[in-house]
Amino acid sequence: MQKFKKVSSSMSRTRIYLDNAATTPLDEQVLEAMLPFLRDNFGNPSSIHGHGRTVRAAIEKARKKIAELLNAAPAEIFFTSSGTEADNMAIRGAVAAHGLTHIITSRLEHHAVLHTVEHLARRGVAVSYVQLDEKGHVDFDHLETLLRTSPRSLVTLMHGNNEIGNLLDIGRVAALCAEHDAFFHSDTVQTLGHYAHDLQTLPVHCLVGSAHKFHGPKGIGFLYMRAGVGLPPLIFGGSQERNMRGGTENVYGIVGLAAALEQAYTGMDTHRSHVEGLKTRLRDRLLRELPGVAFNGDSASTDSSLYTVLSVCFPPALDSEMLLFNLDIAGISASGGSACTSGSNQGSHVLRALGVEGSRASARFSFSKYNTTEEIDAVAGQLLSLAGQPAPAH
Repeated sequence: MQKFKKVSSSMSRTRIYLDNAATTPLDEQVLEAMLPFLRDNFGNPSSIHGHGRTVRAAIEKARKKIAELLNAAPAEIFFTSSGTEADNMAIRGAVAAHGLTHIITSRLEHHAVLHTVEHLARRGVAVSYVQLDEKGHVDFDHLETLLRTSPRSLVTLMHGNNEIGNLLDIGRVAALCAEHDAFFHSDTVQTLGHYAHDLQTLPVHCLVGSAHKFHGPKGIGFLYMRAGVGLPPLIFGGSQERNMRGGTENVYGIVGLAAALEQAYTGMDTHRSHVEGLKTRLRDRLLRELPGVAFNGDSASTDSSLYTVLSVCFPPALDSEMLLFNLDIAGISASGGSACTSGSNQGSHVLRALGVEGSRASARFSFSKYNTTEEIDAVAGQLLSLAGQPAPAH
């Protein structure tokens, strides 16, 4: 099996990290690509002297590499601070630029989308929520009805759900949107770097990426905006990003983003095989050894959900309030849902929308190329112990 290298830390050596849907460890080769732009190549990319030109060239090289990997044009890639900013830029920009008065979305979207849509609804934009099946998948018949009733809508539906892992057939959505002259934006933060995207064959208007979801640095993302879409800036200031985003660029972040995406594409098949095996191993052990266990949404599937995410609904006997606390004490980092709701008392809006029993404990385990089968077995054993089940020898 291929051995992967990451930037080491004392914590990473002593804990088991299964919260990769929140953020991933930085790849060592990505750090090496970034270091010259932290130490030596410090010029402002807007400056016309040699120091500035060197840095400007690095930005454009990164843009070209990302575009090449996605089969897009470099002029269609715009760097942002995050996937959240890119989502805001696409949704708010589409409404403003194209006079759209109706948005179609779902109740399972990331808050970067839902809160933006709610903001626009308070300003008079009509919002429809597409119906979902019992596992949380989009009802395409209802989506088509909404589009037929309100053509020229903005459709914003995520490719991979960050909490339960459900995958959307974005090709099918894109075809429906094209048929009804709708604007299609997809939050692809959880799938960029894990699945190949060919933007010459996928007729989406906007999609987004965030480097820290595929072993790149935090604080850097991008918006893909198809040529001719013509969205307005979200942030005003200088003329950076071809007048689309004012502010001096996060140069080492941009370099790291391109390096991480290139690493992801180079090792995508190996990565998927390894990670999918980890998900299957944990799922199968829990099914075999923990009576009453269930999986939220379509998370148990490796075909219709992210191979990186397993959302587990535990038997009622397991203390829901103490589960994550006890896992943390045992040295296991996992999530109750989305990292973006951590610290709130509201719980997961996704699980509520699915009707998951609030009295039952749920946890999201999300995997990366750096996790091992030994870690998975240790986590399974700990979960069985917390649930009062004896863990058989392996």
